[in-house]
Amino acid sequence: PGFLMSIAYLDPGNIESDLQSGAKAKFKLLWILLAAHILGLLMQRLAARLGVVTGLHLAEVCNRRYPKIPRILLWLMVEIAIIGSDMQEVIGTAIAFYLLSNGTIPLYGGVLITIADTFTFLLLDKYGLRKLEAFFGVLISIMAITFGYQYGVSAPNQGELLKGMFFPYCEGCGSKELLQAVGIIGAVIMPHNIYLHSALVKSRDINRNNKGEVREANKYYFIEATIALFVSFLINLFVVAVFAEGFYGKSSQDIFQGCLKHNNPHAQVFNQTGEVEVDLFRGGVFLGCYFGPASMYIWAIGILAAGQSSTMTGTYAGQFVMEGFLDLKWKRWQRVLLTRSIAILPTIFIAAYKGVSDLTGMNDLLNVLMSLQLPFALIPILTFTSHFSVMKEFKNNWPSKIVTILLTIAVLAINMYFAAVYIRDMPVKHWALYLFIAIALLLYLLFIGYLTWVCLVTLGARKLAVSTCCPAALAINYELQSDSNDIDTHQLTEQTSPENSSAETSSIDNGHIATPDFKNDPLEKYGK
Repeated sequence: PGFLMSIAYLDPGNIESDLQSGAKAKFKLLWILLAAHILGLLMQRLAARLGVVTGLHLAEVCNRRYPKIPRILLWLMVEIAIIGSDMQEVIGTAIAFYLLSNGTIPLYGGVLITIADTFTFLLLDKYGLRKLEAFFGVLISIMAITFGYQYGVSAPNQGELLKGMFFPYCEGCGSKELLQAVGIIGAVIMPHNIYLHSALVKSRDINRNNKGEVREANKYYFIEATIALFVSFLINLFVVAVFAEGFYGKSSQDIFQGCLKHNNPHAQVFNQTGEVEVDLFRGGVFLGCYFGPASMYIWAIGILAAGQSSTMTGTYAGQFVMEGFLDLKWKRWQRVLLTRSIAILPTIFIAAYKGVSDLTGMNDLLNVLMSLQLPFALIPILTFTSHFSVMKEFKNNWPSKIVTILLTIAVLAINMYFAAVYIRDMPVKHWALYLFIAIALLLYLLFIGYLTWVCLVTLGARKLAVSTCCPAALAINYELQSDSNDIDTHQLTEQTSPENSSAETSSIDNGHIATPDFKNDPLEKYGK
């Protein structure tokens, strides 16, 4: 499960963010990349613990504990993130085919090919999850070899690289570098990946009535996730370093002249004035110019592996999310067809009528989208892993709570900064557009406020629970549905009086909360 989870840290959106980070700030933002992976590891740890302890994944727990309307809204937000991620995978795969065929396969042709290759993975899925994990291990190895090769031939300055990784500074940085730093976090920590990891750990048989076995499973899943994300970090580091050496401080004409010397057929993409622009396509062209055509093809193979591996994990995440939130059972090929169809429509339009620059430019916008959706994974995972009746003695300790809270606050601040910059730089300025953005932003903040309120009640803010202005929220029912036999509720039943137990039961309506009685909240006694 750890390596399947880590693929989201290596998707084409991440690779795009890496090469832009190196081109714009050289090694100055490597410490941000390292910090983002560490924070991502902490979030994945919470997701794995939820799945191991409860036998339910995050979407299933949300289904049982949030009221209907918030539950549906939360599902929609996660689906938007999954579709956005799928668009990045389509873009990366299309560009890889374009480079590998030396332009023979047009971009829209590469987009169409992604429909067929997804179903190829579904055939592999029939052989079982273990074999699929092994196949993805091969794809990760391909990325490590291809990007590691580029790292070796570019020979970056190791002293500067280590300084940028371990010294949190950014000397001479401005708004451009700050915006890129923000984009790194949005690219690295993917919201749907938290839902995915909590489900993948269920593929292993664990006796949840044996606390020692649960504790051991949590330990080994954390070790596995640490190793997997360390490998992912190294691969991302390779990409940043290669393009830091190649692009930083150079103009488009500098690169263009270098490409002319090597008679590269794609040299014209750099024939412009001003600072050099970088993306997945230009990155491949640059490598072909300076290190030979083989480097361009090796780069394209790495991008293809990134896009292909991310495709299947997105499919798994989409299926788990749909089944968990809606109790809707779809066959995997139906789920793939839905997600990929939605993702392909805007992508193929841009590929056919615009060009490779516009196509790769979508990755930046999609990374922003990932960052905007991130609170809809962070807040629920913090809420339920801090909830005594869900996690029992495995609930979060205060250091975990504090780190997650700080990360959530940082993400919200980042999102507000993105919104301000986006509004300021909009090419079209019209009152109707401003009104639409204002309404969307207000609804976004209101929903996050609701989820935060639920979370604060869980964390111990009891006074917020007696609010009469909002219907019972928050939907923290204090025991899971009776069909969740995987959760050991015996301990809580013994510690709660019969009166409290009946009060809790009366608050459940068809498996969901009707009107919770906060006065009889068992958290009041055991959650502190």
